[in-house]
Amino acid sequence: MSVLFQEKTLPNGNTIKNRFFKSAMSETLASKTGVPTPTLINLYKKWAQGGAGILVTGNVMVDSNHIGEPGNVVLESASHLEKFKAWARAGKVNDTEIWMQLNHPGKQSPKSLTKQPVSPSGVAMKGSIAKGFNQSRALHEVEIKAIVQQFVTSAVLAKEAGFTGVQIHAAHGYLVNQFLSPIENQRTDKYGGSIQNRMRVLVEIYEGIRTQLGEEFNIGLKLNSEDFKVGGFSKEDFVDVAKKLNELKIDLIEISGGNYEDPKMAGSDKETVPYFISYASLLKKEVSTPIVVTGGFRSVVSMEDAITQNNTDFIGMARPFVVSPNIVNYIYKNTFSDIKLPRLTTGIKAMDKTLGPVLANSYYNQQMKRIGNNKSVVIKENAWYPLLSSLSKHGKVAVTRLRE
Repeated sequence: MSVLFQEKTLPNGNTIKNRFFKSAMSETLASKTGVPTPTLINLYKKWAQGGAGILVTGNVMVDSNHIGEPGNVVLESASHLEKFKAWARAGKVNDTEIWMQLNHPGKQSPKSLTKQPVSPSGVAMKGSIAKGFNQSRALHEVEIKAIVQQFVTSAVLAKEAGFTGVQIHAAHGYLVNQFLSPIENQRTDKYGGSIQNRMRVLVEIYEGIRTQLGEEFNIGLKLNSEDFKVGGFSKEDFVDVAKKLNELKIDLIEISGGNYEDPKMAGSDKETVPYFISYASLLKKEVSTPIVVTGGFRSVVSMEDAITQNNTDFIGMARPFVVSPNIVNYIYKNTFSDIKLPRLTTGIKAMDKTLGPVLANSYYNQQMKRIGNNKSVVIKENAWYPLLSSLSKHGKVAVTRLRE
């Protein structure tokens, strides 16, 4: 049997049936009130039937007053919990794990959605996308405590709904990542300064969830390898945070990188090695926590090599699960060829360069909707239809949207 289909036991003793990890993508398929729709629920049933070991949901917001984009799911109270139970049941088909990704956008909430975003220190957005966001304000300590509790509350509700785990989103420039970054976090209280202080929010969230839900509940972390900014969250910070969470017995760490201003997590079709694999290799020498590397896997051989060389414990993929919802079953049956993702283009190089991630996100959002509506995926490279459709649905905010 391929190493890809060997079980893996997490630190809490729970066993995952194989090494395939469906990483989070922002599906934007919630109702206007943030409730899972039948389309979203059915999408996860299709993915569960497709053979993955773990499915991680798109980012679920812990506060309805602070969301990242239209169509985000919000879980902050027991209202509509039956819909969340249906979502969890769908994701557990075929002995699959379904983990809810929990998130707060902080300052990365577009102005069309949030009049007054919050952040550690009120540092403004920069670059070409800045005009799409209102100036954030610095959080008071009492508000930080409230946000920590919101994460814990959402995790408790996720477990009650039947989700088998949660993932804390501490990457991609969202609020927890903002606290980790010395550029974004210029506080002088116990939440700022040293990396030990800057990770305090993350640690409090994790410990709060663990205390409420016990040692056997699955808790994962999505962590930036770096922010790729001078003076930002560094490789050394990354290792320090991972070692701390390893000490606290977190169950899984997924490695990513970048933020809205520099979206490294979007990857590039030109790259020939899995994204962030060097960081995973580094981290494997420092922690015993199982690791996930997401993105850049293009062949079964590269997946198997990453596992056998102990560079990662799980193979994280996102867009391949959209292009081929049954990809894991195909790999198991040896009927799979190399992954080929469509390269979206408008035919205008300058526009493609500026809107590259947005073009791709619009396309993949459309295809996820098709899967959830029991329609076949349409493989195409013309980006105009998904872009115009996204603009029609979301307005100008569409050009600020990222996927995770």
